[in-house]
Amino acid sequence: MRVAWYDRTGPAHEVLQLGDWPDPQPGPGEVRVRVAVSGANPSDWKTRSGVRPLMFPRVIPHSDGAGTIDRVGPGVPAERIGERVWLWNGQWKRPHGTAAEYIALPAEQAVRLPDAVSFDAGASLGIPALTAYRAVTIDGPVAGQTVLVTGGAGAVGLYAVQFARALGAARVLATVSTPEKAKLALSAGAEAAIDYRTEPVAERVLALTGGRGVDRVVEVDLAADAPLLPKILAENGLCAVYGSDAQEIRMDFGPMLFRGIALRFFLVYALAAGPRRQAIADITRWMEEGRIAHPPVRHFPLSAIAEAHEAMEKGAIIGKALLTL
Repeated sequence: MRVAWYDRTGPAHEVLQLGDWPDPQPGPGEVRVRVAVSGANPSDWKTRSGVRPLMFPRVIPHSDGAGTIDRVGPGVPAERIGERVWLWNGQWKRPHGTAAEYIALPAEQAVRLPDAVSFDAGASLGIPALTAYRAVTIDGPVAGQTVLVTGGAGAVGLYAVQFARALGAARVLATVSTPEKAKLALSAGAEAAIDYRTEPVAERVLALTGGRGVDRVVEVDLAADAPLLPKILAENGLCAVYGSDAQEIRMDFGPMLFRGIALRFFLVYALAAGPRRQAIADITRWMEEGRIAHPPVRHFPLSAIAEAHEAMEKGAIIGKALLTL
């Protein structure tokens, strides 16, 4: 099979390689998927660049993808052969991800893709959709609440806006960085899109909420937004944190304390089985009902994986980078 891989970390064009590897075979409880589309995420380029340590001698990157099951291992019903699926955690704690023509992985990590949903959409789900769902639901229902999604035009942000609405949030606000991104967030269901580069975010949030603030923040960059939290969160509000562009974060203790603000950190790769099953069930139902709009995508052939990683690093992609196989 044709694969993209690396055996050392560094710049994309220096370390990413293309080659032919033996086709994988599914073991007990596993399926083999003929990958149609591989989905790349920021975590993929960060690991490849050396931000995170190299865990295996050779790595086929990417955890997200979509395709068709063509073989099953012992213990998996043969009826699953031919099933269209989307994948999660393809490269989590494993050396072989989805940037390959085939991947073998535990059967539960290949989720049935509704017939009307494209492989592009399926490869966009994985990390972004499960992150969005967990951020919106991590501390209980959002029904009747006001939710602010930071980075509301990103892959996670677009799903988070929609999921908050689907789960009964009374109002959903979003922050964005360009007018183009504002249109995306509004089209996903945000009531207002605040351009943090040109508008005073705290003042806009308070104006939109009658001075009360929001009940929940879905946070993409805690390092940048930490100073805003006591200004925009209502008393006893929650910030669900899934990302930060810096390792060290400064917060003013007093304002956070006196407003009773809670921070909840989580890692999407390590979701417990129960919350993950619920997320998958709801997301599947919403897709079957035609209620989910997926992020915009930019296609690359597998041979251009280095270009895809570089485009993500530069912030040149709105939505999701997909590799077609």
